[in-house]
Amino acid sequence: MGLSQWSSPPPSSSFFMHAFILLWWCGLLVTPVVGGNNETDRLALLEFKAKITNDPLQVLSSWNDSIHFCLWRGVTCGRRHQRVIVLDLQSSKLVGSISPHVGNLSFLKNLTLLNNNFHNEIPSEIDHLRRLQILQMYNNTLSGKIPRNLSHCTNLKFINFGRNLLDGEIPTTLGTLSKLQFVSFEINNLIGSIPPFFGNLSSLEVFGALSNNLGGSIPHSFGQLTKLTIFAVASNRLFGRIPRSIFNLSSLQSFDVGFNQIQGHLPSDIGITLQNIEFLSIMGNQFTGPIPISISNASNLHTLQFSRNKLSGKVPSLEKLNRVLYFSIFENELGNGGANDLSFLCSLTNATYLRDLLIQINNFEGELPKCIVNFSTTLTSLGLEQNKISGNIPLGIGNLINLEVVGLGDTKLSGNIPFEIGKLRKLQDLDLSQNNFFGNIPSSLGNLTLLINLNLEANNLQGSVPLSLVKCQNMNDLTLANNNLSGTISYQVIGLSFSLITLDLSANKFTGVLPIEVGNFKNLEFLDISENMFVGKIPTSLGSCVKLEFLVMRSNFFQGVIPSSLESLRGLQVLDLSKNNFSGNIPKILESFIFLELLNLSYNHFEGKVPTEGVFKNTSATSIKGNTELCGGVPKFKLPVLNLSHHGASKSFIAECEALRNIRHRNLVKVFTACSSVDYQGHNFKALVYEFMTNGNLDEWLHPISRTNEVPEEQMNLKLLQRLNIAIDVANALEYLHHHCHTPIAHCDLKPRNVLLDGEMIGHVGDFGLARFLREASQECLANQSSSIGLRGTIGYAPPEYGLGNEVSTYGDVYSYGILLLEMFTGKRPTDNIFKNNLNLHDFVKGALPEQVINIVDPIILWEREDMETRTNDAHIQNQIGSPKILECLILIFGIGVSCSIESPRERMDISDVVAQLHLIREKLLRIRIRRERLQLTGYDLGFGGDQSEIWLSEWALAWGHGAVGGLGFMGRWVVARRGSWD
Repeated sequence: MGLSQWSSPPPSSSFFMHAFILLWWCGLLVTPVVGGNNETDRLALLEFKAKITNDPLQVLSSWNDSIHFCLWRGVTCGRRHQRVIVLDLQSSKLVGSISPHVGNLSFLKNLTLLNNNFHNEIPSEIDHLRRLQILQMYNNTLSGKIPRNLSHCTNLKFINFGRNLLDGEIPTTLGTLSKLQFVSFEINNLIGSIPPFFGNLSSLEVFGALSNNLGGSIPHSFGQLTKLTIFAVASNRLFGRIPRSIFNLSSLQSFDVGFNQIQGHLPSDIGITLQNIEFLSIMGNQFTGPIPISISNASNLHTLQFSRNKLSGKVPSLEKLNRVLYFSIFENELGNGGANDLSFLCSLTNATYLRDLLIQINNFEGELPKCIVNFSTTLTSLGLEQNKISGNIPLGIGNLINLEVVGLGDTKLSGNIPFEIGKLRKLQDLDLSQNNFFGNIPSSLGNLTLLINLNLEANNLQGSVPLSLVKCQNMNDLTLANNNLSGTISYQVIGLSFSLITLDLSANKFTGVLPIEVGNFKNLEFLDISENMFVGKIPTSLGSCVKLEFLVMRSNFFQGVIPSSLESLRGLQVLDLSKNNFSGNIPKILESFIFLELLNLSYNHFEGKVPTEGVFKNTSATSIKGNTELCGGVPKFKLPVLNLSHHGASKSFIAECEALRNIRHRNLVKVFTACSSVDYQGHNFKALVYEFMTNGNLDEWLHPISRTNEVPEEQMNLKLLQRLNIAIDVANALEYLHHHCHTPIAHCDLKPRNVLLDGEMIGHVGDFGLARFLREASQECLANQSSSIGLRGTIGYAPPEYGLGNEVSTYGDVYSYGILLLEMFTGKRPTDNIFKNNLNLHDFVKGALPEQVINIVDPIILWEREDMETRTNDAHIQNQIGSPKILECLILIFGIGVSCSIESPRERMDISDVVAQLHLIREKLLRIRIRRERLQLTGYDLGFGGDQSEIWLSEWALAWGHGAVGGLGFMGRWVVARRGSWD
């Protein structure tokens, strides 16, 4: 508003001053102050403090008017003007954001905030700090992009933004900071490439950008930086070759390009040109060729990391690398297959500081040199595994008293395990697996009281497990598999209180019982005692090992039943009890082991009915062969279709025949015939022959992860309208059974597994083995029908009144239907693990209605797209379930499910009302769909000249009536005639 528009005289200058102060204190005004005064600095510092939300060390407690701000903690002022020149609050545990008012500290030269918890973006107002030389933000949680206008701080020499959450590209504007000496962006989320302009900053000494998402190649311009001492770009996505000029930078002390995709050879003169190099890492790339002979001239090297490349050939002498601490060349193709492959090891005996020597996973051959016992006693890690090294472990190995890790597995070593290994008192990890060691396990291993991992697998060791191992209280992993060990497993060893995670005693000759002390291993995750000669029963104490994921007891002489205490092992992924003498029933509780991926119970003496849920539905994951007394299970097991010796089995078969004899409906399974005969094992059996349903059952579609590999999982997703159509199919079937049969029938076992789908995805209700005829007046069970509690449905779907002994009724079917409907649209079974502590599927949905419905919908529905969708434009053309009208339909569907599954039977909806309501919902959905389809047809020939028009019409017709085209008149018949079907 101009001054001429004021209705009264213009405000005085004091008005603007008050307004300025008001805006300042409200934090709404930030202006660059040129010159200014020390009051400006004081106010800026107070604004900085105001953005701090947590100061646990009370670092800013002195920031008040009791003392001059130049005396505040972390603040340094210049002598001449008493202006802030340093703000250093490093390692103060401060939490908050950086106030933009920091830009008003116009004399600031050093801003150091490293090792705190500052978040949000770096304020762009920092560009006002024209005198700034040092900017340290390392180790915070700053996000956003690096300010492009930081280039205005032309005096910057030191920038450290490492270990934050910054993203975006490195700004090209930083190329104007000609005084820059140190720059680090390490451990962020930066993208793009390394800008070439850094090569023009002739004062640059340190460049760090490791652990980001940078791509592209290393710019050639970096070869111009004659003062460069540190170049660290490891753990990015860099590719190409390293510019040769960089290897000529004699100033380089640290060069790290590890874990990228860089190719090429190492220069033959690398050890001469990089004469000051101390840290050299090309680890985890694609370098080829030999290790240059000149590398030994780099006598200042303390770390050499060439591991995980494709280097080949002979390793040269390393006799001048006297200062090396870490030497790593593992996982290459090094070695010529000659007797002198390992001669370079002896050249490292002069390395008096050597701590880690890692040469595993190569092609080294020849005998293990005796000189290794002369390595420096500073050595802590020795890795030689997965080579072709022969010979014995030298007896002097005990000289290396500081060894913590020894890896000699998967080589060709032989002889006895030296008793002297017991002198390595600091040893934590000992791997001698897959060799040719023989003799006894030396009792001296008990002296290794810090031992965490002991792996002696796949040797020719004999004798028993030494009792001295009882002293290894820190053991996590003990692997003695595939040896010739014998004797019993002493309860002293197996009963230790140490926290074993892995115990593998498989493929030996152990005898006796498994001690009950095995239950002491509270942290045990892996137990394999297969292929031994153990006897007796499974100790009930094994149920205390609640973290077990892998339990294998195959090929022993165990007997008895599976103890009920094992039901606490709910985390099991593999359970193998095959080839023993177990008997009794297969515990039904195994159905609820949701993590179980492999179950092998074959070749035992189990009997009775095989469970049908959980892992038992997948015949490729479950093996029960060799148990001749089993029956039931899924058809692929080819066991007797029910066990006629069980009480009520024949009665259930007769009930199903009676129920199906006179009923006909398009949504009920069609029975072709019934038969009574003898199976392939000579047992009597009875069977109903149903119409084959090509698309299996509804359960397999709602939970495709549980289906066998016959149908790819990506083809198993049900769309919203498909689910609604199937729900209507099932409701139609129940309405027929309850209201249109001569005598009303209660199905009594409605669940997704009993809803079969034909080739058109039409739902058919099957399995009438529990069906009951009802009195028409009361719709309750006829008096002469059995009311045995064992014949009243499936847990989760059976109504609560059945559990109280009430007679079956149509109300019970409605309850089961309500649960089925909720499962169809939430994707959660009523027996899901989240339903505990009195929470059930009904309450789960009811509690979310109506505002939180989006949170309970099956995620597969939420991300639904039309198969014909090929455009990439706005989401309003896509079938996003988040649209209000579709959410309204979902709320109505869930409301029906909740109303049907109310606890009180007589308060539940009648199935006829359910059918009517679902049809109205489907019509609403179709109107939404038709409007959307018309948008998609824009630009197409509406005279049925384009394939898109056919797809639209066909899917419209399919949605209306499962192929009933009469309602579409001429257009519908035209499309059917042209396409042959509504598919």
